[in-house]
Amino acid sequence: MARIRMRRAVAASALATAAVLAVGACDVDGTPVREGREAAVDTGRVDTDKFENLLAECEILPAKQIADAVGGQIADPSFFGANCRWTVMAPTTVEVMFNWFEWGSYTHEKDTAKRLGYTTENITVRSQAAFTARDAKRPNVCGVTSKAPSGGVYTWWVEPSGGAHGDACDAPIKLMALILTGAF
Repeated sequence: MARIRMRRAVAASALATAAVLAVGACDVDGTPVREGREAAVDTGRVDTDKFENLLAECEILPAKQIADAVGGQIADPSFFGANCRWTVMAPTTVEVMFNWFEWGSYTHEKDTAKRLGYTTENITVRSQAAFTARDAKRPNVCGVTSKAPSGGVYTWWVEPSGGAHGDACDAPIKLMALILTGAF
């Protein structure tokens, strides 16, 4: 009886091995796509209509309003891409950065700030939950993150080159208030 079971086990093992080898030899056509996304079709052309407003988030506020919010006269764009950046000439140079992660999560951003060593504080900006992020090593720098009304998260970072005058989070809170109310 034991020999019959042993032969069946060996036969089953051989069949399983053959099945694995046969499956391993199969080719599958197509492109892997993350769930919830559409597969891109490689036609050799770029559909520029899809990218019409690619950098529109960098124009969420006029440069003059950015400059006013941080106490300067002129905000010169220094980079428009995944993060939008401006250099503002004030009594000292102020670097301003904005990003909008359309698929971002408020909780993820807050957890990341904490993992990076920032101190976070819950605040409310225009009736919207937000948080500040501060670094004890750089007390004149502050970031403010809020849920974006149309999805994802907005974040403003402000970093003066000299010492901060007053609360370092005043300017990014002003900027966040402007975009949350649509006063642009």
